[in-house]
Amino acid sequence: MAFLPITHLVFAKTKANNTMKKLSYTNSHYSSPSHNPGALYKLFPSTCFYLRFLKEIMVSAHKARQGLYTGEAWVNSSLAILGMLEKIGVSFDISGIEHLQKQDGPAVIIGNHMSALETAILPSLVYPKKPVTFVVKQSLLDYPVFKHVVGARNPIAVSRTNPRSDLKTVMTEGCKRIEEGTSIIVFPQTTRSHSFSATEMSSIGVKLAKKAGVPIIPLALRTDAWENGKKLKDFGKINITKKVYFAFGNPLTVQDRGTEEQEHICKFIENKLHEWSLSL
Repeated sequence: MAFLPITHLVFAKTKANNTMKKLSYTNSHYSSPSHNPGALYKLFPSTCFYLRFLKEIMVSAHKARQGLYTGEAWVNSSLAILGMLEKIGVSFDISGIEHLQKQDGPAVIIGNHMSALETAILPSLVYPKKPVTFVVKQSLLDYPVFKHVVGARNPIAVSRTNPRSDLKTVMTEGCKRIEEGTSIIVFPQTTRSHSFSATEMSSIGVKLAKKAGVPIIPLALRTDAWENGKKLKDFGKINITKKVYFAFGNPLTVQDRGTEEQEHICKFIENKLHEWSLSL
C-alpha cells in the first residue's frame, strides 16, 4: 500500500517473478516531491500514520509466518512505510546511494541510531543494491507480531547487556552472513538518541569489517521526525515539521586496528548532523 507518486517509483522483475519497487534517484539523490497533506493528516499525523503502519506490519507478519516475506517483500513494505510518512507530510533527503555500488560484494554499514524510522526505511535503500540484514536487540525478536517480520530477515540478535558476549555473537554470526553475501547494518550506539556523541559509538562494526575483510560504508542519519515514545519507545509522536536525512559515505578499508576508520565514521556523522542543522 505505497503512497509514493508513480513517477517516483520504478519497477524491476526479480528471478522469482515478483515485483520489487525502487526509489528513483537523480544523480544518486532522492528528495521527496512537494506535497500538501490534507487537513486530517496535519491535525492527526501520528494517528493517521500508525493506523496504516500497523496494518502494513500485520500483513508483513502474515507473509512471514507463511515463509513468504522475501527480500523483495521487505523492500516493498519499507517503501510503503516511506510513502505513508510522505503522505502525512514528512519529507526525505537521501544521498550517497552511489557508495553502495562502489564494490560488488557485501559491506558493513555503520551509522548512528535515532529512532525506529531508520530500521523501517533502510531496507528500501540498501537491499536493492545489496542483500542486507541488521544487528538487532534480542527484545525485537520477542515483540508480538514484530518478531515474525524481524526474524524472517535473518538478523543478528544481541543482548546489549553483555558486551563481551555480544561481540562474540556479532563476529561469529556477522562473518557467516557476510560469507553468504549479505551486508550488515550496525548501530554501535548503546541506545537510540536524538543527539550524537562519538564516545557512545563502540567499535564493534569496525572489528567485524576487519575480521570479515570487507569495506565499511559510513551512514549518517537524522530521523528525529519519528520521536521515541515515553512508554513504548517504538511508538513516539510523528513530527511532520522535521525533515528526514540519510547520507551514505565513501567505503573505507580497515587498516591496522581500525582506529582511524572509527574516527572517520564519527566525524562523517558529526559533520552531516551539523550540515543538516544549518539547513533548517
